[in-house]
Amino acid sequence: MTSKLQQLSTRLQEIDRLLSAEDATRDMNRYRALGQERAEIEPVVGRYGQYARALADEQAAQELLSDPDMKALAEEELHAARARMVTLEDDLQRLLLPRDPNDERNVFLEIRAGTGGDESALFAGDLLRMYLRFAERNRWKTEMISESASDLGGYKEVIVRIEGQGAYSKLKFESGGHRVQRVPATEAQGRIHTSACTVAVLAEADEIDDVKIDPTQIRIDVYRASGAGGQHVNKTESAVRITHLPTGLVVECQDDRSQHKNKERAMKILAARIKDKQVQEQQKKEASQRKSLIGSGDRSERIRTYNFPQGRVTDHRINLTLYKIDQIMDGDISELSAALTAEFQAEQLAALGETA
Repeated sequence: MTSKLQQLSTRLQEIDRLLSAEDATRDMNRYRALGQERAEIEPVVGRYGQYARALADEQAAQELLSDPDMKALAEEELHAARARMVTLEDDLQRLLLPRDPNDERNVFLEIRAGTGGDESALFAGDLLRMYLRFAERNRWKTEMISESASDLGGYKEVIVRIEGQGAYSKLKFESGGHRVQRVPATEAQGRIHTSACTVAVLAEADEIDDVKIDPTQIRIDVYRASGAGGQHVNKTESAVRITHLPTGLVVECQDDRSQHKNKERAMKILAARIKDKQVQEQQKKEASQRKSLIGSGDRSERIRTYNFPQGRVTDHRINLTLYKIDQIMDGDISELSAALTAEFQAEQLAALGETA
C-alpha cells in the first residue's frame, strides 16, 4: 500500500506541473481529464500526508520513552499517534478501493409498476417523486424521457434522465424490487394491500467509447403516438420503437413531437441498456463467488419494503430499518445510500483480504 501511495503522491506533483504549464488549456479535453484525475488523487494524498505525520509523531514519542522525565508524556503521545494511524489506515484502504468507472456518470432511472394494479402504478408515481426530490437535494438536473400514465394516476412505466455529479454512485443500489404495504385510497374496508414496483438505474453510456451499435443489427419502427399530445402527435408518425436484434432489447419513445428527438432518446436508452446488460453479466460471475449488493443482476429481487402503517422502510440486503418513511418518501434517502455504500465497501475490503 505504501508504494501505491508514494506513486500517487508523485503523480499529483506531476499533474500540478502539467496544469500550471503555459499551454495547459490548449487541449481542453486533456485539461479536464487531468483536473478530474487530480480531484480523485488529492484526497488520498492528503490522507497519506496525515498518516506520515502520525508515523513521525509515533517515532518521536518512541525516542522520548527512555527519558524518565518525559516518559508519561511520551506514552500519551504514542497512544494518540497510534490511534490516529489506525483510523487513517482504514480511510486509506477505502480510498484505494477500485473505483466504479460509472460512478460519476449520469443515469437513466426506469420505474415500472408490477403486482398490485392501480395501487402499484400510484406507488410508481410516489417512487418517482422520491427520486426527483433526492435529485433536487443534490442539485442534479432531471429530464422526463418517457412516461406511460395509469388511469387513476401514477405510472405504468416512466423513464427519467438524471444529470449531475455522482448520480450513479448514489443511485446504483436502488435497482431491484420495491414493495409497498399500505391502505390504498380506493380501499373502502381499510385493508392493507401489498404492491410492488421495479426500479432500474442505468449508467448513461458514452456514445463514443462504451457501446458500439451496429446499424444492421437494429430494427426501427415508426408509428403514431398514443395518449395525450394533441392532434399533431396523433396525426404524425413521431413515435419510435427500436429493437436490438442480438439481445432482443426493445426501446420505445413517443413523448416528443419530433421523430428525430424520439429516435435520439431511444438510441441513448438502448445504449445504456446494452451497457447495463454487459455489466450485469460480469456481476453475475462475481456474485457466484461472494455476496454482492449489486451483483445479482436480478431486477425482480425484492430489495426494500415501505410499510406505511408502521412508518418504516426496511432494506433487506443489509437488514436496515428506518422509522422515517415520510422523510424518505420526500427524497431523504441519503442515510440508505450511505449505509449501502459502506456495506459494499466492506464487501470489497473482505474480497481484497481473501485474495491478498
